[in-house]
Amino acid sequence: MAGDLQALWLTALLAGVTTVLLAPLATPLAWWLARSHSPIRSGVEALVAMPLVLPPTVLGFYLLVILNPESLLGGFWVSLTGESLTFSFSGLVLASLLYSLPFMVQPLQSAFRAVPESVLETAACLGLSPRDRFWSVVLPLSRRGFLTGAVLTFAHTVGEFGVVLMMGGNIPGETRVLSIAIYEHVETLNYAAAHTLALGLVGFSFLSLWLVYRFAGGRIGVVR
Repeated sequence: MAGDLQALWLTALLAGVTTVLLAPLATPLAWWLARSHSPIRSGVEALVAMPLVLPPTVLGFYLLVILNPESLLGGFWVSLTGESLTFSFSGLVLASLLYSLPFMVQPLQSAFRAVPESVLETAACLGLSPRDRFWSVVLPLSRRGFLTGAVLTFAHTVGEFGVVLMMGGNIPGETRVLSIAIYEHVETLNYAAAHTLALGLVGFSFLSLWLVYRFAGGRIGVVR
Protein backbone atom coordinates (compact mmCIF):
# COMPACT_ATOMS: atom_id res chain seq x y z
CA MET A 1 0.00 0.00 0.00
CA ALA A 2 2.78 2.41 0.90
CA GLY A 3 4.52 1.60 -2.38
CA ASP A 4 1.34 2.38 -4.34
CA LEU A 5 0.90 5.72 -2.55
CA GLN A 6 4.49 6.52 -3.39
CA ALA A 7 3.80 5.62 -7.03
CA LEU A 8 0.71 7.84 -6.97
CA TRP A 9 2.70 10.80 -5.66
CA LEU A 10 5.50 10.23 -8.18
CA THR A 11 2.99 10.00 -11.04
CA ALA A 12 1.27 13.24 -10.01
CA LEU A 13 4.66 14.95 -9.66
CA LEU A 14 5.81 13.76 -13.08
CA ALA A 15 2.56 14.85 -14.75
CA GLY A 16 2.58 18.22 -12.99
CA VAL A 17 6.21 19.01 -13.81
CA THR A 18 5.70 17.93 -17.44
CA THR A 19 2.61 20.13 -17.83
CA VAL A 20 4.20 23.19 -16.21
CA LEU A 21 7.36 22.91 -18.32
CA LEU A 22 5.62 22.04 -21.56
CA ALA A 23 3.17 24.97 -21.58
CA PRO A 24 5.77 27.73 -22.13
CA LEU A 25 7.85 25.49 -24.41
CA ALA A 26 4.92 24.54 -26.64
CA THR A 27 3.33 28.00 -26.87
CA PRO A 28 5.79 29.63 -29.33
CA LEU A 29 5.93 26.43 -31.38
CA ALA A 30 2.13 26.24 -31.57
CA TRP A 31 1.95 29.93 -32.51
CA TRP A 32 4.46 29.44 -35.31
CA LEU A 33 2.64 26.38 -36.62
CA ALA A 34 -0.69 28.23 -36.52
CA ARG A 35 0.53 31.34 -38.34
CA SER A 36 3.51 30.36 -40.45
CA HIS A 37 3.39 29.71 -44.19
CA SER A 38 6.88 28.26 -44.26
CA PRO A 39 7.40 25.26 -46.58
CA ILE A 40 8.88 23.31 -43.66
CA ARG A 41 5.79 23.74 -41.49
CA SER A 42 4.21 20.45 -42.53
CA GLY A 43 7.44 18.64 -41.71
CA VAL A 44 7.59 20.23 -38.26
CA GLU A 45 3.92 19.35 -37.70
CA ALA A 46 4.69 15.73 -38.61
CA LEU A 47 7.59 15.62 -36.14
CA VAL A 48 5.47 17.10 -33.36
CA ALA A 49 2.65 14.61 -34.02
CA MET A 50 4.88 11.53 -34.25
CA PRO A 51 4.33 10.46 -30.61
CA LEU A 52 0.64 10.01 -31.50
CA VAL A 53 1.44 7.15 -33.89
CA LEU A 54 4.92 6.00 -32.86
CA PRO A 55 4.93 3.01 -30.47
CA PRO A 56 6.03 4.32 -27.06
CA THR A 57 8.64 1.58 -26.75
CA VAL A 58 10.32 2.83 -29.94
CA LEU A 59 10.63 6.36 -28.57
CA GLY A 60 11.75 4.98 -25.21
CA PHE A 61 14.37 2.77 -26.86
CA TYR A 62 15.96 5.59 -28.85
CA LEU A 63 15.93 7.89 -25.84
CA LEU A 64 17.67 5.14 -23.90
CA VAL A 65 20.31 4.90 -26.63
CA ILE A 66 20.79 8.66 -27.05
CA LEU A 67 20.77 9.59 -23.35
CA ASN A 68 22.68 6.72 -21.72
CA PRO A 69 25.81 7.76 -19.77
CA GLU A 70 28.09 6.49 -22.53
CA SER A 71 26.55 8.74 -25.18
CA LEU A 72 27.56 12.35 -25.91
CA LEU A 73 24.40 13.93 -24.47
CA GLY A 74 24.10 11.49 -21.60
CA GLY A 75 27.75 11.86 -20.70
CA PHE A 76 27.47 15.64 -20.74
CA TRP A 77 24.51 15.49 -18.35
CA VAL A 78 26.44 13.19 -16.01
CA SER A 79 29.43 15.54 -16.01
CA LEU A 80 27.11 18.49 -15.36
CA THR A 81 24.91 17.00 -12.62
CA GLY A 82 26.61 13.82 -11.50
CA GLU A 83 23.46 11.84 -12.30
CA SER A 84 22.37 9.73 -15.25
CA LEU A 85 19.34 10.67 -17.32
CA THR A 86 18.46 7.03 -17.85
CA PHE A 87 16.61 5.28 -15.03
CA SER A 88 16.06 8.55 -13.19
CA PHE A 89 13.20 10.96 -12.56
CA SER A 90 14.92 13.67 -14.61
CA GLY A 91 15.02 11.28 -17.56
CA LEU A 92 11.33 10.53 -17.15
CA VAL A 93 10.56 14.26 -17.27
CA LEU A 94 12.54 14.68 -20.48
CA ALA A 95 10.89 11.64 -22.06
CA SER A 96 7.46 12.89 -20.99
CA LEU A 97 8.09 16.30 -22.53
CA LEU A 98 8.72 14.67 -25.89
CA TYR A 99 5.98 12.06 -25.63
CA SER A 100 3.29 14.52 -24.51
CA LEU A 101 4.33 17.35 -26.84
CA PRO A 102 1.43 16.98 -29.33
CA PHE A 103 -1.11 16.95 -26.51
CA MET A 104 -0.07 20.49 -25.63
CA VAL A 105 0.88 21.84 -29.05
CA GLN A 106 -2.17 20.76 -31.06
CA PRO A 107 -4.88 22.27 -28.79
CA LEU A 108 -2.89 25.51 -28.65
CA GLN A 109 -2.38 25.49 -32.40
CA SER A 110 -6.12 25.08 -32.96
CA ALA A 111 -6.88 27.86 -30.48
CA PHE A 112 -4.40 30.25 -32.11
CA ARG A 113 -5.82 29.54 -35.56
CA ALA A 114 -9.28 30.38 -34.27
CA VAL A 115 -8.28 33.92 -33.31
CA PRO A 116 -9.87 36.16 -35.98
CA GLU A 117 -7.38 37.97 -38.16
CA SER A 118 -9.62 41.05 -38.02
CA VAL A 119 -9.14 41.25 -34.25
CA LEU A 120 -5.37 41.23 -34.63
CA GLU A 121 -5.55 43.86 -37.38
CA THR A 122 -7.69 46.09 -35.17
CA ALA A 123 -5.22 45.71 -32.31
CA ALA A 124 -2.39 46.65 -34.68
CA CYS A 125 -4.27 49.75 -35.81
CA LEU A 126 -4.62 50.77 -32.16
CA GLY A 127 -0.83 50.76 -31.90
CA LEU A 128 -0.23 47.46 -30.11
CA SER A 129 3.10 45.83 -30.90
CA PRO A 130 3.20 42.15 -31.95
CA ARG A 131 4.21 41.18 -28.40
CA ASP A 132 1.40 43.26 -26.87
CA ARG A 133 -1.10 41.79 -29.31
CA PHE A 134 -0.05 38.30 -28.31
CA TRP A 135 -0.23 38.92 -24.56
CA SER A 136 -3.31 41.18 -24.53
CA VAL A 137 -5.39 39.67 -27.32
CA VAL A 138 -4.26 36.21 -28.37
CA LEU A 139 -3.69 34.64 -24.96
CA PRO A 140 -7.06 35.67 -23.45
CA LEU A 141 -8.89 34.43 -26.55
CA SER A 142 -6.98 31.13 -26.42
CA ARG A 143 -7.58 30.25 -22.77
CA ARG A 144 -9.69 27.21 -23.69
CA GLY A 145 -6.82 25.88 -25.75
CA PHE A 146 -4.50 26.23 -22.75
CA LEU A 147 -7.03 24.47 -20.51
CA THR A 148 -7.40 21.64 -23.01
CA GLY A 149 -3.66 21.31 -23.50
CA ALA A 150 -2.95 21.30 -19.77
CA VAL A 151 -5.60 18.71 -18.95
CA LEU A 152 -4.67 16.40 -21.83
CA THR A 153 -0.95 16.69 -21.15
CA PHE A 154 -1.38 15.92 -17.46
CA ALA A 155 -3.72 13.00 -18.13
CA HIS A 156 -1.58 11.59 -20.92
CA THR A 157 1.53 11.72 -18.74
CA VAL A 158 -0.30 9.92 -15.95
CA GLY A 159 -1.08 7.07 -18.35
CA GLU A 160 2.42 6.66 -19.80
CA PHE A 161 3.78 3.13 -19.75
CA GLY A 162 6.04 2.14 -22.66
CA VAL A 163 8.28 5.21 -22.56
CA VAL A 164 8.47 5.10 -18.77
CA LEU A 165 9.34 1.41 -18.71
CA MET A 166 12.07 1.76 -21.33
CA MET A 167 13.58 4.98 -20.00
CA GLY A 168 13.05 4.58 -16.26
CA GLY A 169 12.48 0.94 -15.46
CA ASN A 170 10.87 0.14 -12.12
CA ILE A 171 12.77 1.85 -9.30
CA PRO A 172 10.60 2.50 -6.20
CA GLY A 173 10.56 6.16 -5.26
CA GLU A 174 12.40 7.15 -8.43
CA THR A 175 10.70 5.82 -11.58
CA ARG A 176 7.92 3.48 -10.36
CA VAL A 177 4.78 5.31 -11.48
CA LEU A 178 1.17 4.05 -11.41
CA SER A 179 1.23 2.36 -14.82
CA ILE A 180 4.35 0.41 -13.81
CA ALA A 181 2.81 -0.43 -10.44
CA ILE A 182 -0.28 -1.91 -12.15
CA TYR A 183 1.94 -3.98 -14.45
CA GLU A 184 3.92 -5.23 -11.45
CA HIS A 185 0.76 -6.19 -9.55
CA VAL A 186 -0.52 -8.16 -12.54
CA GLU A 187 2.83 -9.92 -12.92
CA THR A 188 2.67 -11.01 -9.28
CA LEU A 189 -1.02 -11.99 -9.63
CA ASN A 190 -2.09 -9.32 -7.15
CA TYR A 191 -5.24 -8.54 -9.09
CA ALA A 192 -6.99 -6.79 -6.20
CA ALA A 193 -4.31 -4.10 -6.02
CA ALA A 194 -4.20 -3.86 -9.82
CA HIS A 195 -8.00 -3.39 -9.91
CA THR A 196 -7.83 -0.60 -7.34
CA LEU A 197 -5.21 1.36 -9.25
CA ALA A 198 -6.73 0.65 -12.66
CA LEU A 199 -10.22 1.74 -11.62
CA GLY A 200 -8.74 4.91 -10.18
CA LEU A 201 -7.12 5.68 -13.53
CA VAL A 202 -10.36 4.92 -15.38
CA GLY A 203 -12.17 7.45 -13.21
CA PHE A 204 -9.36 9.98 -13.63
CA SER A 205 -9.42 9.56 -17.42
CA PHE A 206 -13.17 10.12 -17.55
CA LEU A 207 -12.91 13.19 -15.32
CA SER A 208 -10.13 14.64 -17.47
CA LEU A 209 -12.13 14.26 -20.67
CA TRP A 210 -15.27 15.60 -18.99
CA LEU A 211 -13.36 18.73 -17.98
CA VAL A 212 -12.19 19.22 -21.56
CA TYR A 213 -15.63 18.71 -23.11
CA ARG A 214 -17.39 20.72 -20.41
CA PHE A 215 -15.13 23.77 -20.26
CA ALA A 216 -13.41 23.70 -23.65
CA GLY A 217 -16.57 23.37 -25.71
CA GLY A 218 -15.81 19.81 -26.78
CA ARG A 219 -12.85 20.88 -28.94
CA ILE A 220 -9.99 18.63 -27.95
CA GLY A 221 -7.84 19.61 -30.90
CA VAL A 222 -5.63 16.50 -31.06
CA VAL A 223 -5.40 14.65 -34.39
CA ARG A 224 -7.31 16.97 -36.64
